[in-house]
Amino acid sequence: QVQLVESGGDLVQPGGSLRLSCAASKRSVSIYVAGWYRQAPGKQRELVATTDYNDNIKYSDSVKGRFTISRDTENTWSLQMNSLQPDDTAVYYCHAQMGQTYFTRYDYWGQGTQVTVSS
Repeated sequence: QVQLVESGGDLVQPGGSLRLSCAASKRSVSIYVAGWYRQAPGKQRELVATTDYNDNIKYSDSVKGRFTISRDTENTWSLQMNSLQPDDTAVYYCHAQMGQTYFTRYDYWGQGTQVTVSS
């Protein structure tokens, strides 16, 4: 069974930085898409950033120029968040599409890590 484990959430002041990391527990399964989503209180879960096996990267407009997603190793990826603002406060979830082949891939989610931006 694949598990995604996030780390790095914290309380930070406006203008500060945080780095979130995600690790997939199973290395024998290919990761076709790796990314981050977030959900603020009372709002729907939204895409933050994704990267795929062709190194295509997508960011939401609200984080472009401030956040950077990277594939660090075969089964880990991270989200560097700079110039954090109170509107970035949310539970951040790592996400991956993984499978033995591209056509048998499934969605996997981490348990979520809290990011709070407040003075």
